[in-house]
Amino acid sequence: MIELYTYATPNGKKPLIMLEEVGLPYTLKKIDISKGEQFSPEFVKINPNSKIPAIVDTDTNISVFESGAILIYLAEKTGKLLPTDTKARIKVIEWLMFQMANIGPIFGQLGHFRRSAPEKVPYGINRYEKETFRLLGVLDKQLAENEFMAGEYSIADIATYPWVLGYEYVEITLDAYSHVLRWIDTMKQRPAVQKGMALFSES
Repeated sequence: MIELYTYATPNGKKPLIMLEEVGLPYTLKKIDISKGEQFSPEFVKINPNSKIPAIVDTDTNISVFESGAILIYLAEKTGKLLPTDTKARIKVIEWLMFQMANIGPIFGQLGHFRRSAPEKVPYGINRYEKETFRLLGVLDKQLAENEFMAGEYSIADIATYPWVLGYEYVEITLDAYSHVLRWIDTMKQRPAVQKGMALFSES
């Protein structure tokens, strides 16, 4: 059984989608970051960095934090959504890292400067908006040649989708990125994606 500690953020949605895709039984343990529950001693034992999501696999007594690491762990546990062939596997990991190192942090910073900063900082907004559009261009080019980010549907798509779907939150449009829009529509059709995205939607 997987115990999933998470909340309704883009990172928090990733393991929800993954668990629905691979069909592993899991229990949800909501960590309300708006109330600081991620800093509780109980949660810090699971993730010393006090961030969601995190999991505990009660079958193996293994705990995992960082959303990308969680996706890799679940993929390896089930043999799904991460190829075993070296060339195909590293391609998936490349695009997973593209999300972890680029899409997530840059979209997150743009959202912060647009929505949460106590004062408008034009430099910050312009810097992160420009980089957001550059990254979308990279993604659009990749999706022009592939149905999914690494060719076949994989953990790279699961990791990236919740972030890119937040484009309206960061107050941008995707009109110039037709292949990204096509990919979003494809992702939306997947029942596991629908269910994973709907959980905690009231938060």
